[in-house]
Amino acid sequence: MKIVVIGGTGHIGTYLIPRLVLDGHEVICVSRKKSVPFQQNPAWESVTKIAIDRESAEKEGNFGEQIKNLGAAAVIDLICFTPESAKQLVDALRGHVKHFLHCGTIWVHGHSEVVPTKETQLREPICDYGKKKAAIETYLLAEAEENQFPVTILHPGHIVGPGWNPVNPIGTENPEVFKRLAEGLEVVLPNLGMETLHHVHADDVAAAFCAALANWDNAAGECFHIVSEQALTLRGYANAVSAWFGQKPNLSFLSWEKWKETVSPLEADETWDHIAHSPNCSIEKAKRMIHFNPQYTSLQAIEEAVNHLLKIN
Repeated sequence: MKIVVIGGTGHIGTYLIPRLVLDGHEVICVSRKKSVPFQQNPAWESVTKIAIDRESAEKEGNFGEQIKNLGAAAVIDLICFTPESAKQLVDALRGHVKHFLHCGTIWVHGHSEVVPTKETQLREPICDYGKKKAAIETYLLAEAEENQFPVTILHPGHIVGPGWNPVNPIGTENPEVFKRLAEGLEVVLPNLGMETLHHVHADDVAAAFCAALANWDNAAGECFHIVSEQALTLRGYANAVSAWFGQKPNLSFLSWEKWKETVSPLEADETWDHIAHSPNCSIEKAKRMIHFNPQYTSLQAIEEAVNHLLKIN
């Protein structure tokens, strides 16, 4: 099958494109420039790479047409962030593709309520990113229901893997937190450290896209959470990282109002975004319908990324 992957040199595409090649597909990678993936793989040698500046092409109104003209049976969009962007692509592809796969986010959910959160939970996003992604989801699923557009939406959690900083036990991407835990230094957590994070290895996300392609009959018109088996509390996460380095946890706690004064406003906003959501999502639907079975726990995925950070620093 000929497959176009939009945004294929990013975190997910680094693993997804080699998987698609090894599955026997003809793959076209579309990205803003001919950048290299996070990790090299011989499979990339057989991939057609096309540079298209999506933002410019959308302004000119021809991005969707350019993708349609590539003649793919399936299109995987990893970098769609507005409903307008989604609509331009769908308008061009309607009637021309067998399967369209969109990368969403668990941020379409707002505050966690009944956990683990299922896909049926009402969409009440609490940040601009989540609101836009929820609007895209609403539009795409309506297209599936009303016009039989063959869409599948995958909602990853906090994507992690070698080559980029994991969301850490205080809910930011500052690698210094891992360094402090490795050295047995004090790390201050907000509140009681009982808020949650839900990571997923980028290769597991890639595997989920492949699973959705392979199970088209069950996947079309559906959305799925793509995360590890279990979420982590901030406290449990910090304890585990300390143990990796043979340290006893040296944790203390402050109420949110006091804690946010100990970091920069930017870090405080990042932490608040994570702990206000406190994601803890179910993958029962993805397991049952597309046979998604993550290979990494949250901690295994994070440990691989942290070990990589240590090697390059």
